[in-house]
Amino acid sequence: MSKVIQHEKRRSEILAKALDVFVEEGFEDTTFQKIADRAGITRTILYTYFKNKREIFNYSIKQLLAAVENDLVVVRKNKNLNCVEKLTQVITLIIDRLEENRKLISVVYDLLVHIQAGKNDADYRVRRRTVKVRHILASMVIDGIRSGELQNVNVRVADDLLYSIIEAAIFRLAVLKRQSAAALKDVAVLAVQQLAVHS
Repeated sequence: MSKVIQHEKRRSEILAKALDVFVEEGFEDTTFQKIADRAGITRTILYTYFKNKREIFNYSIKQLLAAVENDLVVVRKNKNLNCVEKLTQVITLIIDRLEENRKLISVVYDLLVHIQAGKNDADYRVRRRTVKVRHILASMVIDGIRSGELQNVNVRVADDLLYSIIEAAIFRLAVLKRQSAAALKDVAVLAVQQLAVHS
């Protein structure tokens, strides 16, 4: 196994352990030493992988949101699906990713609630990635309207409708601490069907 692969594997293991510390302690009470202890390494070794706890936290957010964006792009480019299927699949995939990462979602939510908006790197990253997700959803709605598969609706309103399902999933997982938001997949199907052109 190459050194780069070993380094990335170890980095992923550290991230998983760090996430447990963030969940148990909260962002503010998590220290670099606590992360090192949980990962079974010294702080010196931890510094070879990350500069500080904020970098660890930001890297975790980046991994999750990059995976979501990748899912969206793959679905959007799938020529075997029509627009209605693409929109439904995209929202379903996002809900699945949120469920898989509900610990991180809870920590991010708690952090964002306790900071002043716009003064935190995590807040900026989440907002920036949110805009990308919303842009992809809006583009898919526009594609559906142009192809005649979706009704000629206000794109912004349709985007708000679809994104509100994602926000509801985040609320259920992060605030209500539910283990699943799967019921919202049915809501997504219903919402997309309401946007579809019925012959």
